[in-house]
Amino acid sequence: MEKITGAQAIVRVLAQEGVDVVFGYPGGSVIPLYNALYDAPFKNILAVHEQGAAHAADGYARASGKVGVCIATAGPGATNLVTGLATAYLDSVPVVAITGQVAQNLIGRDAFQEVDIVSVSMAITKYNTMIETVEELVPTLKYAFALAKAGRPGPVLIDVPSSIQNALLDWDEAKLLPIQELPVEKAVLNDLGGMSVLQEVQGVIMQAKRPVLVAGGGVIKANVSDLLAEFIQTTQIPVVSTLMGLGAVDCTYKNYLGLTGMHGHKAANLAISQADVIVVIGSRFSDRVTGNKEIYAKDKRIIQFDIDNSELDKNIGADIGVLGSLQESLPLLLKLVWTKLEIEPWRQAINNWQATTVTAHTSNCLTAQVIMESLNAQFADQDVVYVTDVGQNQMWAAQHLQIRKPRTHLTSGGCGTMGFAVPASVGASFGNKQARIVSISGDGGFKMTGMELHTAVREGLPLISIVINNYCLGMVRQWQHLFFEKRYSSTILGKGFDFVGFAQSCGAVAYQANSPAEFQQALQQAVQSSKAVLIEACIACGDMVEPMVAPGRPLDEFVDVYK
Repeated sequence: MEKITGAQAIVRVLAQEGVDVVFGYPGGSVIPLYNALYDAPFKNILAVHEQGAAHAADGYARASGKVGVCIATAGPGATNLVTGLATAYLDSVPVVAITGQVAQNLIGRDAFQEVDIVSVSMAITKYNTMIETVEELVPTLKYAFALAKAGRPGPVLIDVPSSIQNALLDWDEAKLLPIQELPVEKAVLNDLGGMSVLQEVQGVIMQAKRPVLVAGGGVIKANVSDLLAEFIQTTQIPVVSTLMGLGAVDCTYKNYLGLTGMHGHKAANLAISQADVIVVIGSRFSDRVTGNKEIYAKDKRIIQFDIDNSELDKNIGADIGVLGSLQESLPLLLKLVWTKLEIEPWRQAINNWQATTVTAHTSNCLTAQVIMESLNAQFADQDVVYVTDVGQNQMWAAQHLQIRKPRTHLTSGGCGTMGFAVPASVGASFGNKQARIVSISGDGGFKMTGMELHTAVREGLPLISIVINNYCLGMVRQWQHLFFEKRYSSTILGKGFDFVGFAQSCGAVAYQANSPAEFQQALQQAVQSSKAVLIEACIACGDMVEPMVAPGRPLDEFVDVYK
């Protein structure tokens, strides 16, 4: 039987679990692990910052559907992962974080860089633990991978003292349990469910006069977009998407109404407001989706499909809650509701809304809508993954980009993490090597983690990073404009930052665009380049995201954003 160190065992487990890339940053408490990574059969990507490593692992997981892995040392290295873990947790993304810890004989003595990361990360991980004996290292790591992607996915953190990394253990490949034999959760259709609850769902849908289906991020997580497409094509039910659900339904589907929620398309929000039945697939009814929760559910039958029991009835009371994996429930639903719904008056009303709420830009100035339409035209017939940051840029992208496939629109939804886009794009580049990766940020969010552009350059990634520069923290400024008497406190950033010079200092190619023609030319050059490229797209500070619903208001009450 072979003797190896704990650090070597970690690398072997990662390889056995099919890991092809890890993202991290070395430090004193993970030197043994990084020594073992030197001989690893997979790529080891050095981030500029541990937060970037966490977001990169997240972006990899979202783009690939596999578990992302990030590594950090003890103390500040571990705490720098927290924002990335919270982002993954709130969006149900499978990530395994491995942190170093001080040697066991130093724990509890306020040793250099000692931080109790297990306590710190408890609320933002699906499971976390510190390894106490070298014998428990391998089974705990394997359990972490199984748990990260089982049921409702999420991040897991394993804290490994340096003394455990250096300790010797017996490695017996034959005795390693495969993932499927480990004791992990499995979501099944609820006891009241199965065919009985789905037959009730069938009755409600077939009797509905004004049904709407809401596609959430759970559809993408469960890899059931094809099943959902079959259901909506058969029933011809009108469909809207949450922010996290973009890509779950092909945006060119004729009954697809677009984004719903605070910045949802008008036809989508009007359909939700006037529906008599709402079928929600894999969404937790966040406040940004529902607006006023009482009015959202008023005079409607709500049907909610979810894998997590805690989400049923949490935000909106469901008349029928179907608990279980969508991979089990959707095929059964297809068998029960296998006909076109007789709702022609409803479809005609929706068609009228769509015809009267379509807006087109008429300005010759560079705007966010022009940017998104240029991207749509450029990548119409190509594999592309868009990774967006948080703020106005995120909402403009969600409203105007044409997202046709799952895992091609990646964004921080639940946590709303500024700085997500660039490092997540690095991860996505490894998660989907066939697609061109396009990062979209605002000037504020880019400056938070923009140094990861250097990671893209060092790894030879042809990342296209678009910075929509309106010289302000646009979304906060928009709220100040509408709800705080135009008092723009700490949101006007000015023109003091040289994005082109910064990108060039990282080794990237960079362009500045001030007009539609300049942006189009820069985009064409970026597409032809084999290097990382940044395009600074300069737009007006006063451009607003519209439509918009004020927080807590009904979804059909739209704000005049230019008042």
